[in-house]
Amino acid sequence: MLLVDDHDGFRRMARLLLQSGGYAVVGEAASAAEAIASAYKLEPDLVMLDVLLPDGDGAEVAVELAALPHPPGVVLISSYPASGLGKRVEDAPVLGFIQKDALSVARLAELFG
Repeated sequence: MLLVDDHDGFRRMARLLLQSGGYAVVGEAASAAEAIASAYKLEPDLVMLDVLLPDGDGAEVAVELAALPHPPGVVLISSYPASGLGKRVEDAPVLGFIQKDALSVARLAELFG
């Protein structure tokens, strides 16, 4: 799994939570550009991707990730509810959406399996 979020504290918390649930976190990124470069390099099975990044839109990054030779599953995350993020989240090629305060291993397993 690749964690993409511009907040270091959230990435640390998410890494600990997900690793305790058996997920292997192979990398982290803090921007859209880093997310794409890391996905090319690391070829993760899953990318947990913040919708609002300082240099881009997570939904647009998801489109780029879907075009990779070995596209990862993508789960969008945000501090905001999906209803407040507009149609771009609904239309993105992703497995689903998790609001950050609802992140759990069980919820991720529902989406990723």
